[in-house]
Amino acid sequence: RMGSATSLSSTTINSRLQELVRLFKERTEKVKEKLIDSDVTSDEESPVPSPAAAPLPAPGGELEGDRPSGDDHYCEMLCCTFKHRPWLDRLKSYKFPSSIDPLTNLMYVLWLFFVVMAWNWNCWLIPVRWAFPYQTAANIHYWLLVDYLCDLIYLLDILLFQTRLQFVQGGDIITDKKAMKENYMRSQRFKMDVLCLLPLDFFYFKVGVNPLLRFPRCLKYMAFFEFNNRLEAILTKAYIYRVIRTTAYLLYSLHVNSCLYYWASAYEGLGSTTWVYDGEGNSYIRCYYWAVKTLITIGGLPDPKTLFEIVFQLLNYFTGVFAFSVMIGQMRDVVGAATAGQTYYRSCMDSTIKYMNFYKIPRPVQNRVKTWYEYTWHSQGMLDESELLVQLPDKMRLDIAIDVNYNIVSKVALFQGCDRQMIFDMLKRLRSVVYLPNDYVCKKGEIGREMYIIQAGQVQVLGGPDGKSVLVTLKAGSVFGEISLLAAGGGNRRTANVVAHGFANLFILEKKDLNEILVHYPESQKLLRKKAKKMLKSNNKPKDEKGGAGDPLIIPPKADTPKLFRAALAATGRTGGKGAMGRLRWRLRELRAMQE
Repeated sequence: RMGSATSLSSTTINSRLQELVRLFKERTEKVKEKLIDSDVTSDEESPVPSPAAAPLPAPGGELEGDRPSGDDHYCEMLCCTFKHRPWLDRLKSYKFPSSIDPLTNLMYVLWLFFVVMAWNWNCWLIPVRWAFPYQTAANIHYWLLVDYLCDLIYLLDILLFQTRLQFVQGGDIITDKKAMKENYMRSQRFKMDVLCLLPLDFFYFKVGVNPLLRFPRCLKYMAFFEFNNRLEAILTKAYIYRVIRTTAYLLYSLHVNSCLYYWASAYEGLGSTTWVYDGEGNSYIRCYYWAVKTLITIGGLPDPKTLFEIVFQLLNYFTGVFAFSVMIGQMRDVVGAATAGQTYYRSCMDSTIKYMNFYKIPRPVQNRVKTWYEYTWHSQGMLDESELLVQLPDKMRLDIAIDVNYNIVSKVALFQGCDRQMIFDMLKRLRSVVYLPNDYVCKKGEIGREMYIIQAGQVQVLGGPDGKSVLVTLKAGSVFGEISLLAAGGGNRRTANVVAHGFANLFILEKKDLNEILVHYPESQKLLRKKAKKMLKSNNKPKDEKGGAGDPLIIPPKADTPKLFRAALAATGRTGGKGAMGRLRWRLRELRAMQE
């Protein structure tokens, strides 16, 4: 009994010592990783604040942190408390910026929208008020109110916004107030802005309120084109806006033509001939209808009678043919630019199909190639992502790769603790590949030269006696094949078949790319090789070695023979095996043989 108790206590002490050694090793590894990569977070808990550091209650008996501050509330009643409106606070504390970036500031784009609206008011309504009898003495004050509101927008654009626009000089972004103001005053934009605000309205006192005196307001066209460029830069489908803008050009040309037709009819006399407007119905709609038929050269119009009508009609026909051809050309360019990617995709697919038909490729293979083309195009909008990024500089390519892939790669256990810049270099080497359903990503026994990261879809790991049993299903964000990148001496062979379950989009990192990167990061290379050996060891351990102390066993293991009893049996064997101890030894051998 003493021997068994001593054996039990020694076993307990040994297990405790092994546990302590294991914990010390783990802590040493964590400290090494922390020294290599400062971004690795520690597992230690945050210190708990001491009771002495707790806030003291206010004289009223209420903690300061629990009391509502004056910034959070503006009205308190007996039953409820109302909070501040956040937008009101922001409006009160808003400070106009000293400089504005015209390329990225969305508030500047919004302001340009109001400027363009004022410009459109002048461009569309000045011809109408000049030609048609819509401006009368009864409503003149409404027209003037909107006119001077548009003038105020023009003036604010000159004084507040254009003088604060940043510009580039010698590669530097200039934000100095005086330099920005001088740059604007030297530009062509300033000259046109001053010209469009010529105070011709003072002639109202002499000739009356004539809308043609406001014609210089239409010279602020540079704001319109700037607004187009800024808006197209922030829209995801800019071609829709281009189509709308081109249609507006056509409608405006028809609008001006209808105004000119009514003016010509009033000059000749309404209803004086069959060619002029007869004065019946809605004047603008009737004249616009005539302008559409003339400008698009539909025909079916009454013949002009006088010389003035003949000349006017000829000029209309020539202008209509020219304007209509220009509009058709612009619309073709807009639609062609919008469908350029689709046209490229169709040409690539047609060339591939022609190639496969020439070499008599089997029909199932052709169908899979067509399916790959269609899925790749519809899922990512392009056939090869590298073609899109090849024109960008390395810094921008790295920024895009970090936003797209860093969250996935940083979760790979093999790369945790490595140099951050090494991971950034690795992100630029990732290559996107699409696999069709039931495509083999890798096969058992082949040499592994790449690592796979699942971006979208699922893959299945197959095994078992027949090699078709699904061992595990990996989903988006999972990684496999990472040990093959660093394994050597025959350890880089695939141990199972991996098949795409449905359509799967994978990122691939090749071994040669990783080796080229690791040349510049020797410390990370040592850490990766150590981790790879450790992962290989854990993968090659038998299952009984991996089992923990808490694993359930069907037959519990037999207790060890006490040391004192084993010593007595050994002594009996040396003395010849006679007596009771010899018979017991023979009995134990017999039981052992039966168990075997």
